[in-house]
Amino acid sequence: MDFERHQNDLRVQRKANRTLGGIVALLALCQLLSLGVIASTIGSERTVIVPPSIDKTFWVTRDKASTEYLEQMAGFMTWLVLDVSPSTIDWKRNVLLNYVAPDRHAAMKTLMDLEADRLRSNNASTSFLIQQLTANDKDQSVLVIGRLRRQINGTDVGEPETRAYQTQFEYTGGRVHVRTFKEVPYGQANQTRLGAADPRPVVR
Repeated sequence: MDFERHQNDLRVQRKANRTLGGIVALLALCQLLSLGVIASTIGSERTVIVPPSIDKTFWVTRDKASTEYLEQMAGFMTWLVLDVSPSTIDWKRNVLLNYVAPDRHAAMKTLMDLEADRLRSNNASTSFLIQQLTANDKDQSVLVIGRLRRQINGTDVGEPETRAYQTQFEYTGGRVHVRTFKEVPYGQANQTRLGAADPRPVVR
């Protein structure tokens, strides 16, 4: 009787050991899978953030932003640059310069200062109605097409004109920087070939 009971105990113990061995193997496999997932996401993690004007959420990676983010930032930059008057140009310039890439800061400030002097000397203002935003995720740029309205002393200067502008961004240091904001020929832009034309500085 004692021998039979001893054998039963051994069988139970072996079965328990096999079960524990299976559990340990499963845990080891889970650890390996977890390490693989972590390794695959290093350098490509996405962070959900919000734009200056909150319309939708979007993602950013280490060096890129989603098209939703680019479009909203382009709309915001367009408003800062093209919806201006003598009373708003100074503070909009200062806000815009906070987003400009450091190596482009001086050039952009010079352009905005010249524009501010021109608006004040002519008592002029401009407004821009956005009709289309086309983001290019590959080169982090956005084509903005809309109607530009110009006024001097509160009187319209001609009819509103369809204009196209290209904004180039770069995402570094946890934030988006503006590299350029330039007008492109509308005929070329209408073919949705971003970067195909030789862009020229914004001229109104």
